[in-house]
Amino acid sequence: MSEEQSISPRQLVLLAVLTLFWGMNWSVMKYGVRELPPLWFRFLGVIFGTVVLYGYAKLRGASLAVPRGGWPRIALLALPNMIVWYLVAILAIAMLPSGRAAILGYTMPIWAALIGALFLGERLAARTWLGVGCALAATLLLVEGEWGSLAGHPLGAGLMLFAAASWGAGTHLLRRVPLVIDTLALTFWMMAMTSVALFAASWLFERHAWTIPAGIQWLPIAYNAVFVLGLCNVLWFALARSLPPVASGLSGMLIPVVGVFSGILVLGETPTWTDAAGLCLILVALATVVLPPPRAVPDAARRI
Repeated sequence: MSEEQSISPRQLVLLAVLTLFWGMNWSVMKYGVRELPPLWFRFLGVIFGTVVLYGYAKLRGASLAVPRGGWPRIALLALPNMIVWYLVAILAIAMLPSGRAAILGYTMPIWAALIGALFLGERLAARTWLGVGCALAATLLLVEGEWGSLAGHPLGAGLMLFAAASWGAGTHLLRRVPLVIDTLALTFWMMAMTSVALFAASWLFERHAWTIPAGIQWLPIAYNAVFVLGLCNVLWFALARSLPPVASGLSGMLIPVVGVFSGILVLGETPTWTDAAGLCLILVALATVVLPPPRAVPDAARRI
């Protein structure tokens, strides 16, 4: 089976919205974990985001009903797409600059492509492999920077790559697990399951440091709840259920570019040359998916 690379104008608009809000969120989350324990911060964002989705569903009159036999499948989808991703990534963000964490997190298409090619029998176009290769080269640059610097955090880089691999596997499941359910309902129940997992993990490891947010500490929680975990999650799962995993992933890789620059503007972070090189490679990877493939030239035209 080959990967279809076509992305419609409507999907490009939705990806642009995701790029803006998800890209800015890396610096927002970095600020949040400076103020609160990371798992506790993530739990608060997810639980309030779940409430936002519930209110939105009620306003729309949308059903959150789960079809018969649907609970195990929702749990299967939630595990790699949200539970592992949210839990592991927030721990990595606490150890890394927000821009670098964003770039490593969006290596997801590498893992999606490799999982598809090695285990699911998918045949990837040459331009897709070019994009994956560029993303892999960017990853190696950034991970080398973590090992080479005394101030680096190789554990943080490893955790972020593991989270990205989990997300890459999850994108395949979204298209392959048979489940007839509205995207809003699917997102709501996956977030509800994730909030339980985050609360349990935070209670086990962070309860001694729990505090009630005050003042400006609520801003990153509110941003996550309304824009990232509410609006963007619905958009993402709608796209992920219609686009091939590599296409949906690579086309979203402009997000770390926004993440890097938001880290510079909001947090005063200073990117290294490896960050800049990694971003250039990411842009090439993005172009392999977003730009339309060249059309074959008819034989008659070649002879003219």
